[in-house]
Parts: sequence; C-alpha cells; structure tokens
Amino acid sequence: MSTPPSPNAPKNQWRSRLPLGAAALLSAAVLTSCGSASGPVSTEQVAERQPTGEPQSGGIIEYGHLQEPKCVYGGWIQENFTARQILDSLVSLDADGDIVPWLATDWEVSEDQLTWTLDLREDVTFTDGTPVDAEAVAYNFDYWLDGGNGTAAAHLGGFYEEATAVDEHTVEIQLSAPFSPFLSTLSQSYFGIQSPTALENRSEEENCRAPIGSGPFTVQAWESGQYLEFARNEDYNSAPANAKHQGPAHVEGIRWSFIPDNTSRYGSLLSEETDVIGEVPAVNIAEAKERFDFEQYITPGRPVVINLNTEKGVFADQQVRQALSFATDREANIDSAFLGTVPFEPSGYLSQSTPAYDDDAATEYPFDLDRAHELLDEAGWTERAEDGTRLKDGERLEVLFTYGLNTIVTPDGNTAIQNFQEQARAAGFDIQLRPLTPSENSSGAFSGPDAYDAQVGYWTSPHAGILNINYRPGTEEAPNGANTTFLADEGVHETIQQALQAPTSEEVAEHFSDAQHQLSELAPAIGLYTQTNTIAVSDDLSGVWLEESQGSPVFHDAYFVAEESDAEESTEEEG
Repeated sequence: MSTPPSPNAPKNQWRSRLPLGAAALLSAAVLTSCGSASGPVSTEQVAERQPTGEPQSGGIIEYGHLQEPKCVYGGWIQENFTARQILDSLVSLDADGDIVPWLATDWEVSEDQLTWTLDLREDVTFTDGTPVDAEAVAYNFDYWLDGGNGTAAAHLGGFYEEATAVDEHTVEIQLSAPFSPFLSTLSQSYFGIQSPTALENRSEEENCRAPIGSGPFTVQAWESGQYLEFARNEDYNSAPANAKHQGPAHVEGIRWSFIPDNTSRYGSLLSEETDVIGEVPAVNIAEAKERFDFEQYITPGRPVVINLNTEKGVFADQQVRQALSFATDREANIDSAFLGTVPFEPSGYLSQSTPAYDDDAATEYPFDLDRAHELLDEAGWTERAEDGTRLKDGERLEVLFTYGLNTIVTPDGNTAIQNFQEQARAAGFDIQLRPLTPSENSSGAFSGPDAYDAQVGYWTSPHAGILNINYRPGTEEAPNGANTTFLADEGVHETIQQALQAPTSEEVAEHFSDAQHQLSELAPAIGLYTQTNTIAVSDDLSGVWLEESQGSPVFHDAYFVAEESDAEESTEEEG
C-alpha cells in the first residue's frame, strides 16, 4: 500500500476507505447454483499495495494498540484484530467487495441455496501438526455454534444446521434457510479456523491466551496489561489470494503493546518506540497524515449509536424516542468532538460503508428542536421543572445513559456523548451519564431492560445482515442479548428475513431498504458516528494494510525498508 513519499514529508499519503461497495451486497456465488472463487486482485489494488524501498528480512514490529483483548480469539472486535494474526479463515474479502480464496479454494451452492460445498487446500497444517482438513473445518462450525464464539453464533444462528466432511478436503455446510451473505460472513476473523486437537485437549484458558491456528504468526507470550508477543510461523504457506505475498512473514514477529493513553500512544510513534500505532487520536490525525503512512477504515455494520430502551422507561414511548432523535445537532457535535476526522453517521442502524445502506432512511431525523418540542408536548411532557427538565404527572424526563468508556467509546467519543447530553437539555431531557469501567461493561450487570434507558454500542459486520442480529426479537427459549433496544417488532423481523433469503441482489437491497425505513419510523436507536480504525506507520516499515471485512491490521506482508545508504552499499558489493 505504500507509495513513494513526497519530497516534503516522509509519508503523506492518506487513504480513507469506505469498504464493501455495492458489489459486495452478495458474494458472486450466492446467486448461482455453482459459484467459484473469484479471479485475481485488481490491477489498481495491486499497484496501491506495492511497497517501496529495499526490503529487509527479519526484525520485530513494535505496534501500539489502544485496548487489550480478553482473549486472543473471541467475539469482540479487539479479539478479531489479534486473531487475524494467527488464524486463517476460509475466505477473504477483497477491496472491490469480492470474495477470494483462502483456506477454501472453490465453492458452490445448491439451487435451493441451502447447501454450500467448499473445496479446501490440501497442503495446510495447524502449528501443532494437525491437518487443516474437512473434519477440522466441520468441527469449527459446530464449535462456534455450540458456544465457542457468541458473535459467530449470532451471525449464523437460525440458519446453520450442520457441517459434514464429504471427503478429506471437501466440507459441506447445510443451512435451514437461504442466507445470502454466507461467504462474506465467513470472511471475518470470528470464523478463523482453530486446531480441533488444541480445542479438545487444552484448557479453555490456554486456548484463550494462545489459540492454535495455521496463520502467519503464533502467540509467544502475553504479559497482561503490557503486551502480546507474536512469533513468525516459519512454515506458513496459506495466505489469502489478496495478500501481497505468499509464504512466511517477512518479519520475525510483532510486539503488540497495549497503550490506552492517547498521548502516550501517539508519542511512542514520534519517539520511534513503535513502528506503527492504531487508533490515531483525532487531535493528531492532521500531523499523522503529513508525517506517516496513514490509513482510515470506515467499519461496516452497525455504527456507534445510542440504543434506546423500548421496553421500559421513558423511551417505551415512540414519540419520546423520536423527539430525542430530533433534539440535538449531532452532525456539528461529531465534527467538533473528532475535529472533522471521523464521519458523522445519521443512521442508527447501518454504517454508510455497509452494502444496502439507505441514505433516505438514514436522514429522516435532522436537527429540528421545534419538532422535538412538538413531539414531547404531544406525549404529555408539557410542564417544566426549575432547571428546565420536562415533567409529566410530576415525573422528570430523566434518562440513565450508560456506555463502556475506553472499551466501546474512545476518549474522543466520550466528548461527543457529553456534547449530546448538553444539547439535549434544550428539549427538556435530563441525561445522567454513567460511564462503565471495562469490568462493569463485560459483567452483564448493565445489560438488561432494568439497567438503562439509553446505551451506546456498535457491531461490526461486512453486510446488512447485522440488522438480524440487532433486531431479532428475543424469546425465553432463544434470548437475544444483541438486541440492546429490546425492540420486538415482527414486521421488522420479517422484512429482514426476506432480505437475508432473497434470491437476487436487487431484492436483497430492496428488503434491507424497507427494514431501515421501518426502523427509522420506530426510532429505537440514534446514529452518532462511524466506527473507524486508523493506523499510522513509520517510513521504516512497508506493507502494513487493513483487511476489508472489519479493518484488522495485517502484518504478514509487512517488512522493514533498508536505509538508502545501506541499499546502495549492498548493490556496490554485489557489483
């Protein structure tokens, strides 16, 4: 991805991407009874990803990351980032939105869209020596759905029936209903393939801290609160088709340091203590564009939104939800909080980089304080307390607003939430902010309908099927913890199911558009900003890129560039 630097700065190339264009709405294989792996990466993409400078073999990449994962592999996006370094997946998502081979070399789907058959590579083993074969892949499908990864289960739950090894290198996946985004779903690292031997014979803690995959690196050490160390897999031979090279990584390893403080993390890059950092602070992005190789990824799926509790409390009233949606100038708020570096997202349901995103549905709640007042008056909140808070039958229009600080919400995002709180006062809302510590956020104590009126969340996904995860009504037999608005609308659910099972891309887009308009009318969520991932890379390191399904940094292709004088000296010696 590196390009020759300008004469004015070491690296001033800024690449901001909205991944997954309309071509990614369905994988090419979904719409035909026999689909095959797509062709080579586009010429433009190859040119963009050509490193510059003389490569050096070896070296340890010093990488500074904002958050520490709970496990190296799991269902949280932070665990997706680390899992990408050690686990191979069945397929990969190209920059053009096409599905390309990885462990699976070819695939086909039956005419009724219920049976997927995947042909696997025949030359891959896990780092513990277990073969990566059809039995191993089938085992992983059952592992995910049996509780091994809640996020993977959320994606496939309700559609997956069973996985069967047809022969040593052919696996068959049986679905209970057509599932149009099947292949793009599998491109996420939540579906990274692990060794069944390790999963069966090692403890849960061992597999949490050092999963066994077939990827370019292995976990060498984990110093909690400090860093993860990854070591090169010397036998690696199974990079995806959109990688920049095949074979083992150029570097010997990665030291993945956890640096939650924004100033310290960016400072580590300036002082050359790190070679690359993630989550570049908004205040430093302008400088990072000039001094480093900077890239920003706009994450598809559900953006960072305010989920409103539709089951209990003040937001059980649709008019009150709509009023809050109109009550604040969210666009100005986000522009101010992030200094114009992160896109405002008006939709509470899909990020603008998600296929089937509907612009009209996204913009149905512009800032309109007069309309907010009208809706609250109609809902009976007509009186005012001395501090301006609206009253109804003596009850204050109070909102308990919870959010995971430094887990779900970054420090810049925290500023946006505080701005939202202040702006909403003009309409008569008294919003009480309750930041949650990482342990509180993961405890489950603040997850039920009695725990909050509003809560911030996001969910990454390369397709609009995320609506099924976030808005499937929960039942006693099948609770849905991902439905954080507690909305139980069968009409919305039915429309989403029609989209997921539609036979053509046009019908998929039409049904997802309908679902977004239905949700917008019900107003269970309020959009704030797009979830993004940014990296800044020093000019000594080339070949780092962000993969397309979720924006994970990829270090398999990265290498250190020899200084020009060293390269010239080497050339003279060879001459």
